[in-house]
This record gives sequence, structure tokens and C-alpha cells, in this order.
Amino acid sequence: MVKDLSGLEITTDSSAVVDAINSFVDQLLCVGNNAQVILKAVEADPTCAIANAQVAAFYLFAGGVALTQATSYLNAAKSYLKRANDREKLYVAAIEAWANRDIAQAIAHHEAIAIAFPRDLASVHLAQYHYRNSGNSQGMLRIAEKVFAANRDNPYMYGMLAFGLEECHRLKEAEDYGRIAIALKRDNRWAHHAVAHVLETQGRLEEGITLMESLSDTWEYGSSVFYGHLWWHTSLYYLDIENFAKVLEIYDTRIWGRAKKDNGREQINAIALLLRLELRGVDVGSRWQELAAYLQPRLHEHVLAFLDLQYIYALARGGKDDWAAQMLESMQTHAEKVLPYARRTWVEVGVPAARGMIAYARGDWKSAIAQLEPVLPDLYSTGGSHAQRDLFEQIYLDALIRDRQYHKALNVLEKRNAARGNIPAIQRELANTYSQLGHIDEAHQASQLALELSQRYQKVEQTV
Repeated sequence: MVKDLSGLEITTDSSAVVDAINSFVDQLLCVGNNAQVILKAVEADPTCAIANAQVAAFYLFAGGVALTQATSYLNAAKSYLKRANDREKLYVAAIEAWANRDIAQAIAHHEAIAIAFPRDLASVHLAQYHYRNSGNSQGMLRIAEKVFAANRDNPYMYGMLAFGLEECHRLKEAEDYGRIAIALKRDNRWAHHAVAHVLETQGRLEEGITLMESLSDTWEYGSSVFYGHLWWHTSLYYLDIENFAKVLEIYDTRIWGRAKKDNGREQINAIALLLRLELRGVDVGSRWQELAAYLQPRLHEHVLAFLDLQYIYALARGGKDDWAAQMLESMQTHAEKVLPYARRTWVEVGVPAARGMIAYARGDWKSAIAQLEPVLPDLYSTGGSHAQRDLFEQIYLDALIRDRQYHKALNVLEKRNAARGNIPAIQRELANTYSQLGHIDEAHQASQLALELSQRYQKVEQTV
């Protein structure tokens, strides 16, 4: 029995297995573009249970048709469990639960690993992934804090802690740990991601552009999905300073232009950006139609309700009404069959929200409001991050304004203004809403601030 770089025992006699596992863990934690290195571990020792389980995890991350490939490796891992140690057995069980979509059970196994083997950061990474996709921000942070003392020497630990802190709204600490992570390891892309969230949440637009552009050379070595996602985050800053030409350029050259177009997560990067552009009144041309043509494999996938809500909007917006109808029917069927712990999310949140997204895509503002309004407080349970889910509130707000429900719109806008009052679009919407409600002084103040902010950000555009 040998040990990996974290001192964790691996049931194998092959140094090639250990080298491949070490490389895989590094790629997993830095969100690198060579995670397939784990295949070399199984080639070197097909009887290594944890190597097979990690290959299965690699394919589960990929989703889609890769799920069948994951199953064969998972079965191999299970067949060699008698030789495995306790950590490896727990890890295999966690991956099996994930494959069976029993995410609650998968998390329970990863938590057990964190207690007994706190140096296993690959397991912690998977736990955070599942917690995030379950809308459990506290769980994300808790498991990172649980293993932090055992991993102070690992730069990745600081980025993992930072993102958990950010999702729990502890922004100052999140930024501090994220910047420590970047100082320790410049190409720590998960830490870039955590700090990007902080700066976006606080409306620190110029800082966000400067930071992300300064680190973007390291993204070339990241996974294709995460490369696009980091550029997606960068585009949000440009969107808020209203450099729409830059956002479209990023979409065409860095996101959809570089995407593996059959990859669901990369499709989400594109959908989420196109939708935000249209919310700002930008004409995106035929981009919806081009994107929607690739979404047929998503109709019956149902990995996360958060993803389905965006897929189904893109189908409706891209003219694939038949596919959208099929997907909604499939979501309803899936909602009745999921494991009990997830059923409420799908039945009471996901399906109504999907109807709302279709209604919004069709310009039926009243139906969009009626479907989205009751579920907005519970959309966290569908998955995604705060920054990603903010899209649904933006859609709801836009529908309220278009339906002239200005009192409700003002409640949403004043909350958004309190959090990010330096966004020109928010001030313009406030000015219009105040004006419609007869609040002339407030409308004038908001209009003036919108103008001042626009002038300020025009200067930023000239320097980038």
C-alpha cells in the first residue's frame, strides 16, 4: 500500500496509479483541463477501487452520454472493494450514491470522509459541489471549515473556504481567503471564482475587471466549462458598466465561440449571458436560434432544476416550442419520481418556475409573474450560486415593469439599490418606476445618478 501527496493510503502497488491520482486531484481542485489523466490510473492498475471510482466521478461531472461510461467504472470499483481501505470504501459509496442521484446519501459519505480523513480534499470538493447544487450554502462552508486546520499547507483549501464564505454572505472573509489563495498559487482558478463573486455582489466593477483580466491568462489551462464560466463572470462587470459590445465579444469569442456546444454547462454559460443582455435591451440577433438547436439532449436529462429552468427558456426563446413543451412534460414526470428529499424542490418550485420561464419567453408577463412570484424565495433549493440565481429575480422584475405593476417593482428595485446602488441600469429603472408612481423628486435623483454613473463607466471603457 502506498500514499498520495496528501498522505492518504491507496490500495495499489503501482507508482503510476499514485502519480495519476495526484495529478487528477490537482486538476480537480484547480479546475484544470487535464482531469482525464485519471484514466491512466486505471490503465496502470485496473483493480484499484478508488481509481475506478474517480474515473466514474470524472464522467459524472461530464454528464449526458458519459453517464453510461461512469457506470462501468463504478461497477469495477465495487467489484474490488474487498481489497480497499475504509476511505476508499466510503469514496466508492459516495460516487455510487451520486450516480443514483441520491445526493443526500453522497453528502453523508463525504462528510464521514471529512471526519476520518480530513486531508482528502477531492472528497471535500465533491461535497461542496453537491451542497451547492442542493442550495445548502451552510453545508458548503461547514465542511470546508471542518478540514481547514488539517490543510493549511494547501493553497486550494483557501479558495474552497472562500467560496463557502461568499455563499454564506461573509464577503470580507471570503475575499481575504480568496486573495490569500491567489497569492499562494496564482493559477488557483477556484479562488479567482470566489473573489469574482464577492466583487460582483458588492458592485466593485472596475476592481472586478482589473482582477479578472489580470488573471485570465491562467484560464487557458482550465477546463473548457470553467474557462467559459470565468469569462462569464468577467462579462457581468462589463454588462453593469454597459459596455455591451465587449460583452457580445466575450460571448462570441470566449464563451459560445470557444464552447463544446454539446456540453450542458457550457450551454448554461451562454444562455445566462444572452438572457442578461436582453434584459438590458441588447439585440442579440440570431444567437438564441443557434444555441437552441443544440439543446435537444437536455429535454429528459434533469440533472438540476436550476439548469432546466434556463434550458427551457432558451428552447422557448429560440423557437423550439415543441421541444419546450416536451421538456416541461418530462420535468413534470421526473418531479413525481425523484427521491423524496428532492421532490418538493421539483414539484413545488422547479415545475412552476419552468412555466414562468416559458411565459416570460413568450411575452406573457402576467403568467410569468404568477408562476415566478410564489417560488422566488425557494429557488435556492434548485442549485446554482447566488449570482447565478439572481437572474430569476431580474426576470421577475422585468415582467413587473412590463406589466406596469410598479408598486411591486419598486419593492424589488429598492432592495437591489441598497445592495448595488452604483449600477446605472438599476438607477434608470428606479427613475422610471418612481416617475410612474408620481415620486418626482426621487425620480430626478435616480435619473441624475444614472447619468453620472454612465459617464464614470464610459471612462473605464476607454481604458480597457
